Amino acid sequence: MVVLIPSQFSRAEESEWVDKMLARLAAREQRSHRSDNDLAARGRQLAARYLPEFGSMVHPDSIRWVANQHGRWGSCTPSDRSVRISEKVRDMPSWVSDYVILHEIAHLVIAGHNARFWELVQRYPRCERARGYLEGVSAVQPI
Repeated sequence: MVVLIPSQFSRAEESEWVDKMLARLAAREQRSHRSDNDLAARGRQLAARYLPEFGSMVHPDSIRWVANQHGRWGSCTPSDRSVRISEKVRDMPSWVSDYVILHEIAHLVIAGHNARFWELVQRYPRCERARGYLEGVSAVQPI
């Protein structure tokens, strides 16, 4: 890994910056190795935290990473209680993947994107920030 830093950095600042960049790289690597089981566990945690009144209704029968999502970040089929999350989300910051997971799980309660659906999704405190992040990614590199 090559870390470019301003030449006026002191040795201490250089060391701090390199450590910070290595930590970010390690976190990204860890995210890219998340399994379907990790995804399911995270989905249960998010559902319990933000949609507790729905109990097991917001626990999908299957939730998995997929490579065939070319026009969306995730999808949900309420009839068979399955959730699919694009592998493109896997390397994004956890607060973005959490938003996508919660968004899809909320479809187990409300299939469409009506006002009640958005009320549920907006319980996630970083909802607007995550939506902005995804819009920015889409503008630079279409899904």
